[in-house]
Amino acid sequence: MALDVVSHNGDPQVSDLVTPISGSGFTKALLQNLPAYRPGLSPIRRGLEVGMAHGYLLFGPFALTSQFRNTSHSALVGLIEAIILVTILSLCLSVYGNVTTKAPLTSVAVPTVPAELGTKEGWSEFAGGFTIGGIGGAAFAYALYAIVQSGVFQTFANGL
Repeated sequence: MALDVVSHNGDPQVSDLVTPISGSGFTKALLQNLPAYRPGLSPIRRGLEVGMAHGYLLFGPFALTSQFRNTSHSALVGLIEAIILVTILSLCLSVYGNVTTKAPLTSVAVPTVPAELGTKEGWSEFAGGFTIGGIGGAAFAYALYAIVQSGVFQTFANGL
């Protein structure tokens, strides 16, 4: 099994090691279908998709493992904590976008990267979409959790 090193722009210090995992068609297809690399999406849509996933996944740990886990307010506290963390992450994205203005580098697994994420405006739109998507994802997770906790599904199951 031979491993290849791919240099970018002839610079040997910036290179990728092509392994059977990183160079496989499955890995390339998986990475190119992520919202960050999917072609044809605007930066705000990319941020919206990434934010929804993060907000949805952040609700659970905060609701079920926080200091309020054994109280009746655990779900609401989880929602508030998830929104606070999404806001902090959005601020970090904004700061990163204002500091970094270089175009993203390509790699073996992702040969084409969106050029919009190489500009301050693109990062600003991405961070705005991330904020809206993150808050919406956390609110959606809270709503699902509240519906399940209300016992609606038990009512349907008892009727069978």
